[in-house]
Amino acid sequence: MTRTNAIPAIAILAAALLTSAVVPDARAQPAPRPIPVQVATVRTADVPLTLQGIGTVQASNAVTIRAQVDGVLQQIRFTEGQSVRAGEVLAQIDPRPYQAALDQTTAKKAQDEAQLENGRLDLQRYAGLGTFASRQQVTTQQAAVAQLEAQVRGDQAAIESAPTQLGYTTVASPMDGITGIRLVDQGNLLRATDATGIVVVTQIRPISLLFTLPAETLADIRQGMAAGPLRVTALERQDQRPLGEGTLALVDNQIDQATGTVRLKATLPNQDGALWPGQFVNAQLLLRTERGVTTVPSTAIQRGPDGPWVYVAQPDHTVAAQPVKVRRYGGGIAVLEGGGPDPGTTVVTAGQYRLSPGARIEVPQAAPATHGSGAQR
Repeated sequence: MTRTNAIPAIAILAAALLTSAVVPDARAQPAPRPIPVQVATVRTADVPLTLQGIGTVQASNAVTIRAQVDGVLQQIRFTEGQSVRAGEVLAQIDPRPYQAALDQTTAKKAQDEAQLENGRLDLQRYAGLGTFASRQQVTTQQAAVAQLEAQVRGDQAAIESAPTQLGYTTVASPMDGITGIRLVDQGNLLRATDATGIVVVTQIRPISLLFTLPAETLADIRQGMAAGPLRVTALERQDQRPLGEGTLALVDNQIDQATGTVRLKATLPNQDGALWPGQFVNAQLLLRTERGVTTVPSTAIQRGPDGPWVYVAQPDHTVAAQPVKVRRYGGGIAVLEGGGPDPGTTVVTAGQYRLSPGARIEVPQAAPATHGSGAQR
């Protein structure tokens, strides 16, 4: 090879070496690593439609036990916080003055009956004398007999009243319930006019729940009540733990215009005593159960300028965005309208912020994601 031909060959070889050093082979680059995500399956379920509001527990009945007669409180027969039955004696007022009054009334009636008997005998004597007794004597004796008969009837009424007053000295509970804090101590003088009672007895089985809901839900509530009793669940405020179930008793007859809400009252058996008067709870009203609706976990729903959408997992381990129509959310799920992904489709529920359409994904080996079946309006 001549010197003239060797120079271009050296230049070409140097350029090739320089090109291979500056521009690496694209086939040698590693493929992007799949993005770890969590997924769930679109499924068909029966979804309860519920309304939730804040409620206050109230005793079904609350009675302040007061004295109905004046007297010294001799004995307290209950313990604070005790469960009592209807008719159970709670306190005893000194009965001696009222027993003495009953005895006096009984003796007075016996005295008046003896006088009445004597007056009737005198009247018979005057009537038997014929013309030897004046008409005035007979009339006067008849009036005396009538007066004594009236006194006896008055004595009988007093006798019937005296046991009632005596019975009031024994103070009993008018219903089943629980006693509160004692309001008066033994030995005090009680008067029927006292505003402060002896104790307050509250009935907690069953118990009432008052709660509010937006006024615009009234039509749905009334429609549900027309179909049958509606179930109400009392939930703990913090962890939504169920505390008891009952039925809706009534809807208030007016809407609060200041808040735009309507009050409702439910009755719950409360056999375990989990609900207590004055307690704040979340009240959940079940309107109806929708059968066979399409649901996804609410965490799968993404929002964009064109509306909600989800990432659908493809067979080749990539994702595609698909628009959806959400009817409502609640209980950790979203209820979908028609036109969305079919039941059985796998959607991404966590890790979406790193995804874009066509991105490769991997699902860590873990328990499959599940979602609840409750929906709220």
